[in-house]
Amino acid sequence: MSNYQLPDLDYDYGDLEPVMTAQMLEIHHDKHHRAYVNNLNAALEKYHEAEKKKDAEKMVGLQSAIKFNGGGHINHSIFWQILAPIKNGGGVVDKNSSIYKAIETYFTSFENFQETLNAQTTKVQGSGWGWLGYNRQNKSLTIQTSQNHDLLSARGIFPIFCIDVWEHAYYLKYKNLRPSFVQDIWKILNWKEIENRYKKIIS
Repeated sequence: MSNYQLPDLDYDYGDLEPVMTAQMLEIHHDKHHRAYVNNLNAALEKYHEAEKKKDAEKMVGLQSAIKFNGGGHINHSIFWQILAPIKNGGGVVDKNSSIYKAIETYFTSFENFQETLNAQTTKVQGSGWGWLGYNRQNKSLTIQTSQNHDLLSARGIFPIFCIDVWEHAYYLKYKNLRPSFVQDIWKILNWKEIENRYKKIIS
């Protein structure tokens, strides 16, 4: 059985400053995400052992840990991919791109989309995520939020990009000012990768 691995970043820990400090990113990636990966692997190992023994009660008991840590691993893996240093074009969106035009179509304007996503993401109670997703059934863009590490894909929605609003994502710098972090994250979004993800799902 192959274990899940902590994904490497395409940038150094200090490259997302000033939005994310090197300390913030290192703790978030190397401590929190690594813990999700380790805990997922441990839970899966126990699950497979229980499966061999046909211990259904234990298998059911392990599913919450698999869901939580697996979701944490999947969501964070997306999050790292859709970020980019400002020096490498982070925050710059091509107004001729497919995703920009689609956003304007579905949300009237890019500014309206940004304000709506920011507002809904900021209002997430406790820990969770704000998302731009693609509804496979309706074939349309949609703004969603999720609690803890729930997966957008479980709703039949493909995740295009996300904003992490767990406290560990922002508290070291922003303290209780979640709205400020949500506004600043746009400065380091990797719109080239977001465009790739959008084109992948509509192709």
